[in-house]
Amino acid sequence: MLREQLGAQAEAIRQLTHQLDWFKKQLFGPKSEKQVYDLPGQDSLFQPDEAPLPEQPDDAEKRTIKAYQRGTGKKQRDDDCLNDTGLRFTADVPVEVIEHLPPELTGPEADQYEVIGSKTTYRLAQRASSYVVLKCERPVFRRKGTEKLITTPAPFNVLDNSLADVSLLAGLLVDKFQFHLPLYRQHQRIQQAGITLSRSTLTNLVKRAIDGEPAEFGK
Repeated sequence: MLREQLGAQAEAIRQLTHQLDWFKKQLFGPKSEKQVYDLPGQDSLFQPDEAPLPEQPDDAEKRTIKAYQRGTGKKQRDDDCLNDTGLRFTADVPVEVIEHLPPELTGPEADQYEVIGSKTTYRLAQRASSYVVLKCERPVFRRKGTEKLITTPAPFNVLDNSLADVSLLAGLLVDKFQFHLPLYRQHQRIQQAGITLSRSTLTNLVKRAIDGEPAEFGK
């Protein structure tokens, strides 16, 4: 009776060991990404004992490679670059001049120094808002000796009774169709600039601008 129990336990241990080896093979052995096939008659390409070792070069073929050092030479700039930083811009780009005065020229002994030249540094900056409100003031007047009031007419606008300047219409169309910036993102940008405007207003402006006559934009 005891011998039969020991034999059954030994058989169970053998089966469990076989299953454990199979699971280890699934985790750590060569396998396909889809399904593992255990073919005893097929040799494995990943057996550590049979895998060919890479050939080691002879001592005569070994050579020392110098460590790579990143170059610090100056970059080649085009002739039309503004300065060594490579910043270029056209004449219609607004330039804000900022004067930096050292303490020597603003202190109590400033009269002891004289300015003999200046150095210029250019930097590309970004402002919080790219929008501006045009405040058009139109005088209301009358001829002396009369009571009739005269109001200066409003400047021409592409869209009648619209809050949008032609520059805003052009910007909406260019950002949407050339730079693929959706109107809801343009609306978010306008809100971040501190301007309250509904998204439907932008949609209507774009629609009216597309439906308008091209000649109106050239007036």
